[in-house]
Amino acid sequence: MLLQQDNPGASLIKVENLSKTYSLETGVKGNGSVNSQVLFEVNLTISRGEFVAIMGHSGSGKSTLMNILGCLDTPTHGQYWLDGRNVAFLSDDELALVRNRKIGFVFQGFNLLKRMTALDNVAAPLLYAGVGRSESRKRALQLLSQTGLGNFAAYQPTQLSGGQQQRVAISRALINDPPLILADEPTGNLDTQTSREIMAIFEQLNRERGITVVIVTHEDDIAAFTRRLVRLKDGRVVHDGKVSA
Repeated sequence: MLLQQDNPGASLIKVENLSKTYSLETGVKGNGSVNSQVLFEVNLTISRGEFVAIMGHSGSGKSTLMNILGCLDTPTHGQYWLDGRNVAFLSDDELALVRNRKIGFVFQGFNLLKRMTALDNVAAPLLYAGVGRSESRKRALQLLSQTGLGNFAAYQPTQLSGGQQQRVAISRALINDPPLILADEPTGNLDTQTSREIMAIFEQLNRERGITVVIVTHEDDIAAFTRRLVRLKDGRVVHDGKVSA
């Protein structure tokens, strides 16, 4: 195992002095590239079972931070431990396994495969992990039923409403029973009532199953469903505390 268990304990997520800089092409011949820093020495610890909102305006760095937490991007400087292990020591293949087994992703645009049924979309991560087709589909149907879509398993995404598609995406995120769900603007394409229903699902998963849920949002009413608010501004954490009742 290439990872070192450098930071054991209750923390599921721990980042120290995390910074991220992108090199951007200027588009002007002879001028090369310029550096753009989007995160500045971020320190953040999230324990198992927490329900956290990360907020900030466009350009605050919240999506970049989420991508790093999801092992979709790497920091320029600083350290990131996931479940007590230093992510920097993972190979690309090991990172893929972490994303498949440790983290459930939920996106604003649902990211469903349009030619596959809801059932097959949910089952896909299990099939990737080497679980048999029959068992994968059985587990997928159980999860769809739990999110109220048992009767829609044979539908393709284009036949479902936005709220139904997000329920499929949540079911898919849960298929490998991950300890962590990362949701990037999961209600961004939904109306108010449907947004509340989706947030109620996250709230239930956190309360009843102890899943750590981290949500990126720019909406105060969505953050109000969580119990902790981390606010970013210009790449820096400017607030970290309990959500006001």
